[in-house]
Amino acid sequence: MGTPDQSLILVLGDQLSDRLPSLRAGDKARDVVLMAEVMAEANYVRHHKKKIIFCFSAMRHFAERLRNQGWQVDYVKLDDAGNSQSLAGEVARAKARHGLSRVVMTEPGEWRLKQELHGIEMLEDTRFLCSHAAFRQWATGRRELRMEFFYRDMRRQTKLLMDGDQPEGGRWNFDAENRAPPKKGMTFPDPPRFAPDAITAECIALVERLAAGHFGDATPFWFPVTAEQADELLQHFLRKALPRFGETQDAMLANEKFLHHSLLSIAINAGLLDPLEVCRRAETEYRAGRAPLEAVEGFIRQVIGWREYIRGIYWLTAPGYVERNELAANRPIPAFYWTGETEMNCLARTIAQTKEEAYAHHIQRLMVTGNFGLLAGIDPKQVHEWYLAVYADAYEWVELPNTLGMALHADGGMLASKPYAASGNYINRMSDYCGSCSYDVKKRHGAGACPFNALYWDFIARHKARFARNPRMANICRGFDRFSADEQQAIRAHAKAFLDGLEPWG
Repeated sequence: MGTPDQSLILVLGDQLSDRLPSLRAGDKARDVVLMAEVMAEANYVRHHKKKIIFCFSAMRHFAERLRNQGWQVDYVKLDDAGNSQSLAGEVARAKARHGLSRVVMTEPGEWRLKQELHGIEMLEDTRFLCSHAAFRQWATGRRELRMEFFYRDMRRQTKLLMDGDQPEGGRWNFDAENRAPPKKGMTFPDPPRFAPDAITAECIALVERLAAGHFGDATPFWFPVTAEQADELLQHFLRKALPRFGETQDAMLANEKFLHHSLLSIAINAGLLDPLEVCRRAETEYRAGRAPLEAVEGFIRQVIGWREYIRGIYWLTAPGYVERNELAANRPIPAFYWTGETEMNCLARTIAQTKEEAYAHHIQRLMVTGNFGLLAGIDPKQVHEWYLAVYADAYEWVELPNTLGMALHADGGMLASKPYAASGNYINRMSDYCGSCSYDVKKRHGAGACPFNALYWDFIARHKARFARNPRMANICRGFDRFSADEQQAIRAHAKAFLDGLEPWG
């Protein structure tokens, strides 16, 4: 039987950090750490096989790390006899096994888990830089919750890229320098790939056996699954990719999956890397003259600005945010989101890459799959569940606001002052997808016309009453009005015929 001062410390699969508050508050000689693989977490949406493999392998490696540090770790594998397949069930079983009554954990990142595990003592997750209370205080009384102003406060708080009380270079934001289309002849560094060890190989076999019907390819698997491997990936990014990260961060190329992106979100979101430390090391590259300010600022903004802001929005609006649908979008998600079988080359390429890698960069997510979902009026909750399932770095706190707010404008403008709607022209400018597509990106309607064009103007027409009042959209709405009545009719008829022909999933 346990002693009155002994605790069971529950560690979740996205809390794989030595800096976890519950571990720091614990006692290696006294407390027991519980980690559990459960089917409830693997299939509440049908997660990509690579995501499940990553989570289980990283958890198992972290358990070994804790044991080597002197912790007593009670680890439950997915196929262990008696596994209840829920976290609450495994907590109850572990309490009985060890004779413990006190259970402590670091607060989960997702609302549903906080509700499921509500009887457990929860410590604030200090791995994030902005607490729930601090974000609520920042948001109170503001008419608009714009990330840019939050980001400036985070810069002041962390002192990153600051020159006294002013931003380095005299500007807070260098985004205007970070929107270049791809250039011919550019070369890109290959990210390091980590060969599966025996632990990872066991996880691959487990997932192939028990999650065979899930989306995505299990192999080849190469994600970092330890803090040391994640640090190697970080070092690669800082030296090889960060110097040109800014100029290519919005570009898309059919035969280049990663360009100069960091690929660090999977490790950061699981706890293998500390976000503030990552940003400080990026700043060091600028201070040492190895990376330009616009690239480093753009990267740091994604981490201490956008990532922290999105998490703040998630907890500020939970649990009702997932039900937001301000544009009354109710079309079922098309089958091609899961199969990749579409003649639209940009979507086919992005979804094929997602299936292979459990990864696509932010412009592929926002301006290809997200943009299509917005223009086609796809049910926001179905799109949300798709993003949550298919990307290895997706956890609800970061994915949900990005999907409903940023990509689909389903929150009515809480996150973004205008919808991120675009015709085929944007995709053509920022990628090489259109050159090998069976559709003509220059045509608005008629045989062979790019569907994005008619869908874009049909979207504007459907919501013109709403967006005509938006200063950033009013001129676009007037643009539709300048089309002749026959042209408007042809555009909308083309959009309707295309949408009517979509095969829904399921």
